[in-house]
Amino acid sequence: MRDILLDAPCIAGPPHRLSGRVYGTLLNHRSVLEALEGALNLPPYGAAPKAPILYLKPRNTLAANGDEVVVPRDVEELEVGGCLGLVIGRPVCNIPADRALDVIGGYVIVNDVSVPHSTYYRPSIRFKARDGFCPIGPRVVAPSAIADPDVLTIRVFVDGDLRSVASTSDLLRPVAKLLAHVTEFMTLSPGDILAVGVAAPVPRVRAGQRVRVEIDGVGTLENPFVTAATVAP
Repeated sequence: MRDILLDAPCIAGPPHRLSGRVYGTLLNHRSVLEALEGALNLPPYGAAPKAPILYLKPRNTLAANGDEVVVPRDVEELEVGGCLGLVIGRPVCNIPADRALDVIGGYVIVNDVSVPHSTYYRPSIRFKARDGFCPIGPRVVAPSAIADPDVLTIRVFVDGDLRSVASTSDLLRPVAKLLAHVTEFMTLSPGDILAVGVAAPVPRVRAGQRVRVEIDGVGTLENPFVTAATVAP
């Protein structure tokens, strides 16, 4: 896989080379729990999560603004989850919430692409980690450009039609609290990206369509979705 470079003026040095450590957060948006309508209280889950549930978007999933996203031959459509990404600016472990925003090096748009699935906790890696399933961009925005990361509107368009509107104000764990909880059990390093969580309902797309994700103050991330047959070996 080629390297993905993002212009990141908030992080010292040349355009930032994504490390491949991109973490997503499951079940962190109020709309998701509302959509499940109590299903989380049934076996095998038994209750809504009491701590952050994370998953990885490994290096092979990374894509840049404008890159083609391939719809695999074995599925008809994909889910596109536009969300806010927190770019870590310095090593952090066990940071309290009242200081958590200080470790953010910037903000970026993440499009968490998935094969549709019905598992809520820790879905199979084959649903979340196919090649190109994590477009990120178009650039890292400095923290000073975002007055409050907990009041940002996220819009997802498919072929120019608005399909989803959500807000970070509905995160079950706001940005600072999420960072505090995650760093209780793991260290985050400069350049790591923590996606704060996708809202429901998640739009679905087919090959031949184009997805645009907008976040207030952060920018616009746009990618075409294509069939596997159109991609050169």
